[in-house]
Amino acid sequence: MTMLRKAWLKRRPQRLTALTLGMLGVVGVPGTGLAGATKGAALLPGDAPTKVALMGLAQASAVPTPSEAATPPAESSAPSEAVPTDLGVTKQAPPDVPSVSLEEAIARALKTNPAVAQSEGNVTNAAAAERSAVGAYIPTLSASASGSLSSTQRVEPVTGVVVNGSADNYSAGLTTGWNVFTGGQRSATREQTKAQSGAASAQLRAQRASAVLDVQRAYYEVLRGTGLENVARSRIERARQNEEAAQRRLAVGSATRSDLLRAQLDHTTARDALRTAETQRASASLALGRLIGAEGAVEAKGAENLDPKPLAISDETLVSDLEAQAPAVLAAASTLSASAAGVDVAKATYLPTVRLSAGYDWFNQDPSFNGGRTSWNVRLGLSYPIFDGFLREERVQRAKTAEVVSQVQLADTRRAVRTGAHQALNQLRLSADRISLSEQSVEVAREDLKVQEERYRLGATTILELLTSQENLVQAEINLVSSRFDYRIAHAELEALAGRQL
Repeated sequence: MTMLRKAWLKRRPQRLTALTLGMLGVVGVPGTGLAGATKGAALLPGDAPTKVALMGLAQASAVPTPSEAATPPAESSAPSEAVPTDLGVTKQAPPDVPSVSLEEAIARALKTNPAVAQSEGNVTNAAAAERSAVGAYIPTLSASASGSLSSTQRVEPVTGVVVNGSADNYSAGLTTGWNVFTGGQRSATREQTKAQSGAASAQLRAQRASAVLDVQRAYYEVLRGTGLENVARSRIERARQNEEAAQRRLAVGSATRSDLLRAQLDHTTARDALRTAETQRASASLALGRLIGAEGAVEAKGAENLDPKPLAISDETLVSDLEAQAPAVLAAASTLSASAAGVDVAKATYLPTVRLSAGYDWFNQDPSFNGGRTSWNVRLGLSYPIFDGFLREERVQRAKTAEVVSQVQLADTRRAVRTGAHQALNQLRLSADRISLSEQSVEVAREDLKVQEERYRLGATTILELLTSQENLVQAEINLVSSRFDYRIAHAELEALAGRQL
């Protein structure tokens, strides 16, 4: 007995140390007191406090990670329900980055777009050419004046002396001319310039629609990036809660180190997704700034309503209208008319031209309007090139080739407009359906996540299933954001084909 008592007394400090460490493991870990341990570890009713003490002893012997040591206390071991993600574009732009509305962006882009400026110049040039074609029917009028000073020497016949003198000449005149007959060239040229003017106007309309489409795409890409940022921030908040919950459960022994590592990996992945979304939004902001003539990035103020809006006309009526009135079709049709008129212009060179001209001239040797001599003339001339080295034949052939090419281009443009209209309408319908399906998916994913969070809190599921549910919600939210802006872009493409709002 004495020896046993001595052995027991010798091991008594170790027993006290173990018991002390065990109690410290129970009450020393944040959120894992005796009641907290029973709740966090989901202990059965028959579990004794000694078991809790041994779990605390095991955790006290482990070296906590820096993130575990810095984890604040919490009341529950399961992540609380995250605030519903705002899938809109409510994020405020940085104070040093200007923001514009869609209408402002379009107005500024139309002023700074080089292609639009070139098309406007083409319209101005075509109007000048059309005015010149009308001027060919009006007689021409020109004025001229000249003066010359020169010295002369002559010999006196009587004395034989050389005498110096001058032979100055001054003249002025008016000349007018009018083409009586040009073989139909003037009328053909006028028709050609009118068609070219119409083509330039239609191309300007098409170019403006293309510029508007580019701005709308960039604008909606900025909003898409902002929406994806909101989804990523919501994901980061849930991942942070998961990591804290895994740390608490690991502290009480109801989770493994792998659970914590998975939560930390999900948190890192969420932060990477946020950085990717921020980079995409920044790139889209720079692209939008370039389109509207800004020196740097420009933020989008947002869209009031991103819900699908039905078209005012049926698909068949819209497609038929586009085939006849789309700017690209009008430009191709005008180009064909100009090419056909070009053939008439080239053929007109086979006919003679008749020109009537008249002039009035004045001559004097003194710089004075007093005195002098005058003369006038009237001429009627006919010109016909009998042979010009086959230049007329070449011009006619080139004009006919241009007409054939314009016919093919017109037919192809109509097919392209019809195909583009059907594609845009199909994409519009698909995006509208995806919006509806994505909204349903978000609701289902949120309800599933609530169930998994409750089960995880009760210890009835693993963190892997919780992370899977959260990933499903994130993907559903991303699909909803993308489908909304895919719909707006498809609608903008359809308006660009029509050259007007639909």
